[in-house]
Amino acid sequence: MKLRLFLPIAFLAAFVFSCKEKNADPKNDTETNQWIYSNMKYWYYWTDHITASPDYNKTPSDFFNSLLYKYDATARPDGDRFSWMQESAKELEASLGGESKTTGMEYKLVYFPANTSNVVGIVLYVIPGSPAAQAGFMRGDMFSSVNGQKMTDSNYAKLLNTQEKATYTLADIKDGTLKETTTTRDVTPIVLQEDPVFFDTTYTIGASKIGYVVYHQFIPEPFQGNNGAYDKKLDAIFARFKSSNVNALVLDLRYNPGGYVSSATNLSSLIGKVTANDIFYYKEYNKQVTETSLKKYGESYFYDKFKAKSENIGANLKNLVVLVSSRTASASELLINGLKPFMTVTLVGGKTVGKNVGSVTLSDEKNGIEVGLQPIVSKSLNKDKKSDYHVGFEPDVKVSEGNILYPYGDPRDPLLGEALFQITGTHVTRQGRSARVLQEEERAELSSTVSHKAGGSNMFFDR
Repeated sequence: MKLRLFLPIAFLAAFVFSCKEKNADPKNDTETNQWIYSNMKYWYYWTDHITASPDYNKTPSDFFNSLLYKYDATARPDGDRFSWMQESAKELEASLGGESKTTGMEYKLVYFPANTSNVVGIVLYVIPGSPAAQAGFMRGDMFSSVNGQKMTDSNYAKLLNTQEKATYTLADIKDGTLKETTTTRDVTPIVLQEDPVFFDTTYTIGASKIGYVVYHQFIPEPFQGNNGAYDKKLDAIFARFKSSNVNALVLDLRYNPGGYVSSATNLSSLIGKVTANDIFYYKEYNKQVTETSLKKYGESYFYDKFKAKSENIGANLKNLVVLVSSRTASASELLINGLKPFMTVTLVGGKTVGKNVGSVTLSDEKNGIEVGLQPIVSKSLNKDKKSDYHVGFEPDVKVSEGNILYPYGDPRDPLLGEALFQITGTHVTRQGRSARVLQEEERAELSSTVSHKAGGSNMFFDR
């Protein structure tokens, strides 16, 4: 929930450093830590657990981490899993707006074979026009070596953690066996803006007219664009769905780690059978923020309502199926939780992350503070005041996408195929896999670039 509360934040920063001049020199660690402490003490959801005697001699990163009420399954099951700090506030703000230095290729890493130390990369999607796209990478491609070295669980991080040109060697899985090919592709990262509205289509199956949308991140517009371009792109898609009399929707959030609440509100308002008077979600803050904000803004500060959207398809919608996975988090889960009081939401895929809390971007570059903070500041609840997904949403139908990936929109994709079956009762085309195989696939997955994207599951912020 990127609470993009830049005015309140700027006000707070000005209050804390009222004697400082603008465009000052970068602060030393002690001054930076004092700024971190003042802001965290005011905003942090668990402010009561922040020490009264901090050690200002630490590096800013260590100092920030020392203030956190960290999650522990036994000692602090209610603790913080999601707050983070970035050394560059500029890079933090850009990444939250979908801009970063990247090859344009998102991938997951799996052990293959499952019980070995061998690691294989499987491309999840490629940003059009990116270096990876220009090199020929596509969803479903696999690579087993980087710069001539085969990836293992002991070297993959070093091989992949580079901002320089890298050479990937492609591989194939045939009859359950991995075979490295002689094909290589060179890719160099660049600063790139990602359009999160990635794919859409419709299907007509019997009496069902089904819309399908792939959405990768809740971002309203390009970084510093201030034009709502991506929200408007979704509006246009739903306008087409409405004119086509779509009566079922498959929303693909399997690779969506979160984003801006404003975009979650916009998308939810296109889907639900709701009015502009209905509550989308409530926000719960610490005592200090609550008291200050109540006096300054009133009760309306603590909830967001749906928007009135002429493109809304809720009145005609009989089925909503959301595709989810272990990478689905934050604003994605907010949308699911916010729509549940108004309609049946069927989840297909894997268990979601479980981020029912929101964060705010804190920065003060004008006063020489170089770091950017993204601390948890609130808890989120739906219209019925429910917020019981802190351990993640369990899917109604558990399905793994597997290691052989199909293009978006292809019903052979296990998640999409199951969604179409849930809506129509007809297997358009489906790959059945046993529960044992599903468990093996889950155990084999090591990580994914989506999980580290702009804070990964940390992302969920107000605007």
